Formats: sequence, structure tokens, C-alpha cells
Amino acid sequence: MAFNSINRRKFLQTTGAMALATGVSTASANEKGSSKSETLIKEFYKSLSAKQKAAMCMPWDHLKRDYINNNWNVVDEDKYSIGSFYSSKQQQMLQGAVKGMLSEEGYRRYEKQMKDDSGGFGTFTCAVFGNPETDKFKWVLTGRHATLRVDGSSIADKPFGGPIFYGHAVRFTEKPTHPGNVWWYQAKIANSLYASLSEEQKKVALLGKSPRDTNHVVKLKGKDGKFAGIPGKSLNQVQKKTFQQTVDSLLNNYRPSDILQAKKLIEAGGGLDALHIAFYTDNDLGNDKIWDRWLIEGPGFVWYFRGSSHVHSWVNIGKPA
Repeated sequence: MAFNSINRRKFLQTTGAMALATGVSTASANEKGSSKSETLIKEFYKSLSAKQKAAMCMPWDHLKRDYINNNWNVVDEDKYSIGSFYSSKQQQMLQGAVKGMLSEEGYRRYEKQMKDDSGGFGTFTCAVFGNPETDKFKWVLTGRHATLRVDGSSIADKPFGGPIFYGHAVRFTEKPTHPGNVWWYQAKIANSLYASLSEEQKKVALLGKSPRDTNHVVKLKGKDGKFAGIPGKSLNQVQKKTFQQTVDSLLNNYRPSDILQAKKLIEAGGGLDALHIAFYTDNDLGNDKIWDRWLIEGPGFVWYFRGSSHVHSWVNIGKPA
């Protein structure tokens, strides 16, 4: 089954209609959307003083370039936070780059998460790897519960510029229904899929111990990998629709170019049929059997949602080797 062929067709039709209305071709509209963030990062890089470059510019092969964690800073947050180390104009460039990486709804969710968890965008830190003037670069935003990247397609087959992280803690140990958590809606969709499974399917999908909450969870296993949970090919058509809605809820917070690239890579790995979803019984808040922890994984896809004691989500999509 081709992954998300209906939604992808609808997306292309919609962008085509918008392009006709504005007098811009679909191709150029997509190109503009995918380059907005990169253009702003290039402008930001040109504006840096020697002192700023020395503090936050690193070589392309630095180990921090693709690192992720739930709460880390790529540079010293006390000295080099965005709100204190950069001019107002530079901060506007960076905020614009983040907006360009996300859908409107996705930006609203990240904006609220950053405010709730850390006090706002200005408390985060960032770094440039490589040289944006040579088109081989990566800009990385880090802080509590967010790692985002802009890479100008420096690495092929890597939507989002490589592994990313998102999360939210309305309180450290949230209530079972996670009131106010901007990401919990994704778990509600995933759990509606679990509820639709037969008893035999649930035996395959439901596991005990969840993965460790480390960056190792995002390692891609390739087409020969073994994946936990129930595969999409074992689902009926109604269940597949809900499974697809779950994956869409994860992807739709980001910009169209990254969404399309991610879907292309999912298709290359066998589509929705080759993705597996697993639910975990440990750390079930309230013991309500609304599973807080679940994992979607395939040859070139890892999306681990750890909803207890609050939300941590680890993401990596790449070429299914």
C-alpha cells in the first residue's frame, strides 16, 4: 500500500490551487517554502561578529552536529542564550527560521512548549556547523524539550536535517489525561488505533518494557531490522486509516518540503505496511490503559513517544538502507 497517497495528492492539489491564486507555480512555491529558513540562517551567519562566530560556529564534522537529548545546550546557556547573546535583528532572523521550519500549528505548539518549559525562545541556544556560505551547513537549536535543525539539504535523505526532539511538561508528573500538553493529542490518536485492534492483534502490539530514554533509541535499523509491535500490513483498512492519521499527526507540524521528503522515504522503505507500532504497559499514568508510551518504527523511520511522566519524543527519518 502506497503511504498516504490520498493525503499527498490532496496536499499537491491544494498547493497547486494556492499557486494559481497567487500567480506562482507549485514548484517555485515549494522551493520558496523549503528555502526560507536556510536563507534566514545564511543572513544570520553573515551578521555574526567575530566574537559570536568564535562562540557558536563549529566544524562540520563536530560530534554535536547530530546529537539530541531531552534537555541540553549546544553552547553554554548562561553565556550564549539567544535572548542575551544576539541582537534584536539577529533574534528575529532566528525566530523566522524556526517559523519557516514548521507549519502554523506546529509553530504555535513549539512556541507554547518553549514558554512553559523554559521561559521562551530567548532561553534557547544554537550553533552553526560548517559554513552557510558554501551550502554545506547545519544550524541547530537546543534547549529543554526541543532540538531542531536547518541544514539546507547538506545531507541527502534527511528530513528535518537529522534527528530531532520535542517534548512538553505542563508539570513534571502529569495527570493521566495530560491537560494542557501540546503533544498529547498525538497519543490520543495512537491509542484510538490500539482500541480498534482485535484481542489477537493487541497481543502483538502490546509490550512490557519501553525503550530507554536515550538518543540510541533513534538508530535506524534498515530493511533487515527487527521491529517491535504490529506491522501496518497486519491491519485492516479502517485500522490502517487510523494508523496513517497517527503518522500524519506527527509529521504535520513541520514544513511541506520535510513532510514530502519524509513520506517519500517511508514509501521507499515499504510504505505504511512496513511500519510497526508498539505500545508499552510500563509507566502507564493512572493505570488507565491509555498507553503513555508507544513507538512507530520501520526501515528508515523511528518515532518514539514517551508520554510519562511528561512528553519526550525522539525522531529520526532517513534512507532505509
